[in-house]
Amino acid sequence: MKIINSLKDGGEILKKNNISSYKIDCEILMSQTLNISREEVLLNLERNIKKEEKEEFFNLIYRRRKNEPIAYIINNKDFWRDKFIADKNVLIPRPDSEHLVEQTLRLIKKDQGKRILDVGVGSGCLSISILKERPFCKFDAIDPSKKAIKLAKTNAKLHQLSNRIKFYKRDVDNFYNDKYDLIISNPPYIIKHKIKYLDSINYEPKIALDGGLDGLEIIKKVISKSKYLLKTNGKLILEIGHDQKYKVTKFLKEKKFFINNIIKDYGNNTRCVVSTKIN
Repeated sequence: MKIINSLKDGGEILKKNNISSYKIDCEILMSQTLNISREEVLLNLERNIKKEEKEEFFNLIYRRRKNEPIAYIINNKDFWRDKFIADKNVLIPRPDSEHLVEQTLRLIKKDQGKRILDVGVGSGCLSISILKERPFCKFDAIDPSKKAIKLAKTNAKLHQLSNRIKFYKRDVDNFYNDKYDLIISNPPYIIKHKIKYLDSINYEPKIALDGGLDGLEIIKKVISKSKYLLKTNGKLILEIGHDQKYKVTKFLKEKKFFINNIIKDYGNNTRCVVSTKIN
């Protein structure tokens, strides 16, 4: 069977199961099956594939048909300028979270050595992306999930940054350390009763999504603790839900933070708040 015919058949299966990205998904899964780039797949559409390759491809298609995220099927995800290992123990890195990296880099000159804390490190994509761009910075990274810490360590090793990032299996409530120049966090911020409506709910870890009854439970903990963990004039860079701007900025002001900037994501939704601890 030719690549083009397998892609067509796979696409029909995904399309029938309401997978809107069926075309690109098929190309990515064929790339994974044949261990070649997506570009090579598209340049070799008339190539015949072996019986076992066809079987492997359709096994991946059947997993995707059930809404399993592509990143978990192929075990990696592109983020910022690199590739990161991703599995079911961490939230899949999303393009909108790149705004946290961008805002952090804007605050640090290339020759500066800042101490930064990543609250809820997950896959490690935020910390690692920043460290690769700022060679004199160092990170501490915390996460309540032992499995997430293990994966983040693997990604740090993969990117040869193990000596510049220390990991702690810790909830933000129970973390006491030195003062930091910056704190970044992509905390869980989905309202508890809305989690069941997410496409990826059967796959992504609930601990990385569940923001409590109002979606702000963990965000408020991060803000409250950051007041003690940041130096005066230290920055807190926080990812939030699209409808949480007013409540989050109000809470930040109550905790004596100055709001520097509110950033919208690629879909024009509020996604990131940059603030400064003023005393």
